[in-house]
Amino acid sequence: MQRGTQIYFESTASFRGEWTKLILTQHWPQTFCSVEKCTTNLSFWTLHGLWPNSGMRCNTSWHFNASLIEDLIPEMKKYWPDLRAPSSPQFWKYEWTKHGTCAAKAESLNSQHKYFSKALELYHKFNLTNVLKNKRIVPSEQHYTLDEVETAITSFYNVKTKIQCVHPGKGGQFQILGQIEICVDRDFQLIDCEKSTEEIWSNDIPAVAVSGQSELSVCDHSMPVYYPPVPSRS
Repeated sequence: MQRGTQIYFESTASFRGEWTKLILTQHWPQTFCSVEKCTTNLSFWTLHGLWPNSGMRCNTSWHFNASLIEDLIPEMKKYWPDLRAPSSPQFWKYEWTKHGTCAAKAESLNSQHKYFSKALELYHKFNLTNVLKNKRIVPSEQHYTLDEVETAITSFYNVKTKIQCVHPGKGGQFQILGQIEICVDRDFQLIDCEKSTEEIWSNDIPAVAVSGQSELSVCDHSMPVYYPPVPSRS
């Protein structure tokens, strides 16, 4: 698709109230649980959601039905877990109701199975955990600069992502890597994400501030980044 054609399509779709971009959102389990007061030993990035850039709760009568994605459940439990309640389907229900029903305006995502399977497909395709690891950005007690994290990601994807951190309270010395958004167009091709300062988990899950820390927002270039490792078992 030529750039001019894409811009025309996006502006036309936006005028019709349709989404033009999907945001594949992944969070780092250790950071999430430090905020949400849960425990996890997961050592890879997990899915938070696949979010259209316009619309929320587009069809509240289209209820989540786990039986329609029964074949996906084992994979979702591993890569799209509810870190606060691992045995509950409520997180997936919430994501479907808030975001999936809007994504479903596109024929390519117009069923629960299409929506959840596409999110899993994109998650594996872009493999954020390995992208960072291959650039030697790994969970560690050492700190990174935001430039190091950004360069590792951008050099692989060749697009701008949105990197979000939990910021420290007054006097804090570092920010904690929390969530990364990767954006695709309606053809599921990578495109730049827009940077904004909207807060915690992009307002998707209510957050709990911990020890004076602020909620999640775009990382600050002037502050070191902590990528917390899985705590060792005593």
